[in-house]
Amino acid sequence: MRYCTIPLGSSFRLYDRNKCTIYANHISIVRKYLVSLQQAHFCLLTDHVDKNKDYTVEKVTSNIRHLRKHAGYTQAQLAEKLDIKRSLVGAYEEGRAEPKLSTLVNVAKLFDVSLDELITADLSEPGFKTASAQGGGGKLRVLAITVDQDERENIELVPQKASAGYLNGYADPEFIEELPRFRLPTLGAGGTYRAFEISGDSMLPLSSGTVIVGRFVEDWSAIKDGTPCIIVSEKEGVVFKRVYNKLKEASTLRLHSDNPVYSPYELHVEDVVEIWEAKSYISSTFPIADISLDKLSSIVLDLQKEMLKLKKAE
Repeated sequence: MRYCTIPLGSSFRLYDRNKCTIYANHISIVRKYLVSLQQAHFCLLTDHVDKNKDYTVEKVTSNIRHLRKHAGYTQAQLAEKLDIKRSLVGAYEEGRAEPKLSTLVNVAKLFDVSLDELITADLSEPGFKTASAQGGGGKLRVLAITVDQDERENIELVPQKASAGYLNGYADPEFIEELPRFRLPTLGAGGTYRAFEISGDSMLPLSSGTVIVGRFVEDWSAIKDGTPCIIVSEKEGVVFKRVYNKLKEASTLRLHSDNPVYSPYELHVEDVVEIWEAKSYISSTFPIADISLDKLSSIVLDLQKEMLKLKKAE
């Protein structure tokens, strides 16, 4: 088994949706399955694997072959469903090539298995049941990041025009590599950050075109009511809303806009892909001050007093 070193390029982390505790400083306590991508490398990390399990290419290729045959697909049919060449399926099953992360994700989705099971378990064992078959919540979130030559994480910018593609490309190393990136020293070293350019007027006074810089949220259950967040979901795409946490009672998040014209709505947790807590914003438009009726009345009263003083002075 090889271990992952990332001097340049992209690194990839895998988080369990229910136990979001693994992070960079915990790498020593997890097992790693290394896959090469051109000159960069990435690893899949999970916090609930058996320490006796081996992450081997042979196990992955064996599982792909087993799943294909069990579903009754030919190599050509599987290739069509994964949107790859038929020759690649044969190469994967024979161990002549290693699947990319995006391919592993698509295989896991197609056959309703978790990535952990796909790369660690022997799915051909008689009586083996996947976590989904046992009623478990084995869904995993893949977080792709880029780092500079000093191994410091960048902030990737998702422009408005790339928002639609982000839903399909958030786990694709090539997509993340193409995003613009920058750094903000004021954010500090803790956490992983990403920037999203928002559109529309649902979160006024922040106008369309404002860039929201968010910190990756590992534990969704810890989100406090009213927290402004970027939410990436299968249903809504990329949106910026205030989150009210209903996970315990209803397994949903209630999303509110700051603009009262827009009604709040519920989003089921199964539709959510990523959540980024808003920590900063970048805008070329300065928000207009919100003057309340009481404040306006006070200003008018002060003006009247000044006018009376001027009249008396005359």
